[in-house]
Amino acid sequence: MANKNLFQTVRGLFMPKADVINEAGGAAYKLSPKQALAQYAATGCFSHTFYADASEQLDKVLALTKELDAEFIAKTAVYAREKGFMKDMPALLVAVLASKDKTTFEKTFLRVIDNGKMLRNFVQIVRSGATGRKSLGSLPKRLVREWFETRKAEQIFKQSVGQAPSFADILKMVHPKPSDAEREALYGYFIGRDVDADKLPEIVKQFERFKNGDALEVPQVPFQMLTALPISTKEWTEIARNAQWQMTRMNLNTFQRHGVFKDAEMVELIANRLRDREAIKRARVFPYQLLVAYSAASNNQEIPRPITEALQDAMEIATENVPEIKGKVYVFPDISGSMHSPVTGFRKGATSAVRCIDAAALIAAAILRKNPTAEVIPFSDAIVKAELNPRDSVMTNAQKLASLPSGGTNCSAPLVSLNAKQASGDVLVYVSDNESWIDTPAHGRFGGSGTETMKQWNRFKSRNADAKLVCIDIQPNAHTQAKERADILNVGGFSDQVFTLISEFAGGTLDAEHWVGVIEKVEI
Repeated sequence: MANKNLFQTVRGLFMPKADVINEAGGAAYKLSPKQALAQYAATGCFSHTFYADASEQLDKVLALTKELDAEFIAKTAVYAREKGFMKDMPALLVAVLASKDKTTFEKTFLRVIDNGKMLRNFVQIVRSGATGRKSLGSLPKRLVREWFETRKAEQIFKQSVGQAPSFADILKMVHPKPSDAEREALYGYFIGRDVDADKLPEIVKQFERFKNGDALEVPQVPFQMLTALPISTKEWTEIARNAQWQMTRMNLNTFQRHGVFKDAEMVELIANRLRDREAIKRARVFPYQLLVAYSAASNNQEIPRPITEALQDAMEIATENVPEIKGKVYVFPDISGSMHSPVTGFRKGATSAVRCIDAAALIAAAILRKNPTAEVIPFSDAIVKAELNPRDSVMTNAQKLASLPSGGTNCSAPLVSLNAKQASGDVLVYVSDNESWIDTPAHGRFGGSGTETMKQWNRFKSRNADAKLVCIDIQPNAHTQAKERADILNVGGFSDQVFTLISEFAGGTLDAEHWVGVIEKVEI
């Protein structure tokens, strides 16, 4: 039998025709429905992005789910939640399954709806009518009741932060049957009934005593429950002492403002927490979230140096999945104008300070850290020179890249430069939003030809037969500049799972379906 991979690669060297226009007006390749759903699930947050608004994203995802079977939708939801750490898109996909396939929905629900925030997301999406129904229905109600039944009373209370819907709203919808007097009192407490306070969970009693001024000890409840209360430095110190990892990361400036870091013991305690390997893994932290925390802390001269150093240590841990790649590596971070938009889109009152360019710079800097001989070639209209030291921390190099001047988008520019020098290489990595337009011919947009990126990649391949191309897209799109084939991996997202996929692709251990194949292997 002929070698399938060999002949697939050879055939791929013929130029595939571009078959879609991207949002910037340039030629591109349409992703398959499975690839497109995976891309939206790993990057989409239902927010207004540089090129598309939230409703357009929603319409595209719902259209894709009509084309695909329930099992793949379920696997994509689980992958996006457990590997990509996403929230909105996985909840939407589970809501779709509630109408599409009840058996698959039941298998998937508790895997994806794994905390109070996800439960609220799911209920909100279903009741919006976006997936074809406005009421939960008997099966979803039963699974929501099971969600409450399988958690301890203290867990439920701590995960009750949030509105629209609140836990009170959800309880009124599903009417869970209390298993004991404590649970009955807790449910009554949520919905505003008069209850026997002595039967409430101990954590609720502690919170109420503290809130009413009847106790000085700060209860170990979510930070959001305490912010509206008058709290002294002593109490803030106690909050910081008991804070979970993510809460600590998000409130370093708050702790400083309230005098927590005047206590040397607290500085040491928080620094050690921030660099704690197991705590970082449990927190499901995005590397870019650490970059935000580091930037904010570095700009505040009152934040002690051990704290900022601990954040750098945490970054090294969070990016440890970055592969050490054999051979010559090139990384192409996109620094164009559209990359300066928020990585999770614009959302009124909740827009992330992290831009697409920050995420791209971080991925590039992390790869350089593990591959010191790699060359980082930023691009916008053309390539931009960047002086990076692989011995510098990931934080330092990411900040250098993110500060470079920007322009339009010309994805083929790095490959044109390498081809002009007759360069050799083994693994080339793009980190972009894929909205290339400068290198699209002015006539006809398609004209029977492929994208300039694909044309330049084939030229590079003619000199480097074993080379591989990785295209990381960090925005919710359904198109790419390089059509998927044996030597090209298209992947989306900004969690450290991207690094794992690069490692497997570079090492030749991904199957022929690449990223979609990884999702297909998820067990439901």
